Amino acid sequence: MPAKPWILGLTGGIGSGKSAAAEAFAARGIHTVDADHAARWVVEPGCPALSQIAERFGAEILQDSGELDRAALRRIVFAKPEERQWLEGLLHPLIRDEIVTHLSRAQSPYAILVSPLLLETSQHQMTQRVLVVDVPEAVQISRTSRRDGVDEAQVRAIMQAQASRETRLAQAHDVLSNDRDLHWLEQEVERLHQFYLTLTHNPA
Repeated sequence: MPAKPWILGLTGGIGSGKSAAAEAFAARGIHTVDADHAARWVVEPGCPALSQIAERFGAEILQDSGELDRAALRRIVFAKPEERQWLEGLLHPLIRDEIVTHLSRAQSPYAILVSPLLLETSQHQMTQRVLVVDVPEAVQISRTSRRDGVDEAQVRAIMQAQASRETRLAQAHDVLSNDRDLHWLEQEVERLHQFYLTLTHNPA
């Protein structure tokens, strides 16, 4: 039987460019699972979790289509830490199950779990090595504000809910500095990819 692929955890603060890095690894044939995608799968219409969320927060967190209005829910939970804790308690075990299922399908030499909350949750326990995509906080704020059309205060509230930059870097095996252009990012991903291909199933 072929060796089971080892799992790389890819994380970084909001606006750091995790998705762009993950896409570059995927373009090299690496199986990637995005925790944000798993978080959407578990609250699709018809899923029990969505019914529980609507029961707690009211119909205003649902769109006319019956889908979750993620922006409306985000405004509520980032203003009330106790509500965010309730939501995380409901969703994190479900998200973990989805991640495990999708990682188990990997056929590449290593697989990647992309997660903004890799180090804040138990998700890092599913990985053998951690890659942090790192940018200065000012870059996080400007990129996120421009991308999502939100003000600095909301970006900072989201950043407060994530591990600090210092905490992420302290737990990183590898760091990808993503404060330049896409060409630089591609070069860094290729460098890391070639290194990761040399690692065994226990690479930490």
